[in-house]
Amino acid sequence: MNGIHHIRLGKWSVPLPRSAALRIAMGVLLILCGFVGFLPILGFWMVPVGVVVLSIDLPIARRLRRKVEVWWGKRSERKAPRTRARLKEK
Repeated sequence: MNGIHHIRLGKWSVPLPRSAALRIAMGVLLILCGFVGFLPILGFWMVPVGVVVLSIDLPIARRLRRKVEVWWGKRSERKAPRTRARLKEK
């Protein structure tokens, strides 16, 4: 690895700071701001993004992110046959 970390969001890639302390501070700040998501500009979307940023440096956040990825993948596989059947009906 070349030391440069990125977050991939769809087709976009967002670079993160090289400093682990700065990444951790950024992740914690995103999560804290996400808890006041009812305010304008801030949003609940900041909580999962903060966890993704923290998952680069913190094993507990990495495990949480991985569990959610596995859960989401299984959920998508379960829903795929129903979605295809619904599309064929139309």
